[in-house]
Amino acid sequence: MGTYRVGVIGSGGIGIQHGEGVLGVDSAAVVACCDLLPETTDAFREHFKSEYPDIRAYRDYRDMLEVENLNVVTVATSDHRHADLVVDAANAGAKGIFCEKPIATTLEDADRMIEAAGRNGTVLSIDHTRRWQPIWRRAKELLDEGVIGPVQYVISTLGGPRAMLFRNGTHLIDAICYYAGSEPSWVMGDLEDGYEDYSEYRGDGGHDPATEPSVHGYIRFANGVRGHFAGGPKTTPKASRVEIVGTTGHINVDGGGARILRGDHRGYESEPIDVPEWPVVGIPAGVRELLHVLDDSDLESKNVSCTGEEGRWVLEVMLGFLASQQRGNARVDLPLVRG
Repeated sequence: MGTYRVGVIGSGGIGIQHGEGVLGVDSAAVVACCDLLPETTDAFREHFKSEYPDIRAYRDYRDMLEVENLNVVTVATSDHRHADLVVDAANAGAKGIFCEKPIATTLEDADRMIEAAGRNGTVLSIDHTRRWQPIWRRAKELLDEGVIGPVQYVISTLGGPRAMLFRNGTHLIDAICYYAGSEPSWVMGDLEDGYEDYSEYRGDGGHDPATEPSVHGYIRFANGVRGHFAGGPKTTPKASRVEIVGTTGHINVDGGGARILRGDHRGYESEPIDVPEWPVVGIPAGVRELLHVLDDSDLESKNVSCTGEEGRWVLEVMLGFLASQQRGNARVDLPLVRG
């Protein structure tokens, strides 16, 4: 196969992780990076100088798209800056785009991104990172095997000073959707005290926790599964975990491991879940997956672990929580009106 020319937009720490996903893939190479700060692109190029000594740096992503003839573009910019970059990259001919979470901060932007990807035959992958971590993936495989029976409800917990809805809440809400295995139908939300008038994204890309509320929310899915999101408040201890409850047991997942609990009213037996080791995990694994999907000659198999539509579901849930708060914490039916 010919080499995939990869360009990274947003060349800081997360952008470096994007680039690391290309390492070891014979059919791909990082050829360009872009950032508003020259010292950031300098650090990016220095990091990869052994593997990719000829990376060219840009300040304007449009110049990079025009000059570099990129097959793959990754986007590691602030939450509210994704849409134009993804649309322009798809229109410029990129066949694969790996975009940071959340997909966008408005449904109009998400729809523009999905439409542009579809129209151009571009594979769009959204970085809900837990889908590329073996412990969370193994839990999903066990659910699909029916080890705890049909899923009844999923509880995800996010704590700590960065328990912000768009910054980190998107990951745990995606985990609920991932394990529920269905499209969300309606939601109710209750925002952190002091954010009663917070009706749309006002963040700064996740730098200042005060720019976003934490949220507690309820999600009802089309297949009947219930989701409970315990997000904060920010004064709670740091936490990131999920409990999946089926008809015959539970699966508990957090950063330290995963366990299956089986039993009935007389008691439960708990056993650890054996998780295989992956050579690449997290963000780099997501980029590598996209490259492998593009390399697959079977056009019907071009599926990534988190599609643009799945990313849109998560955004819609988050915006539904905000709308619920404005309606006195009332039920909000989904889908919300598309732009």
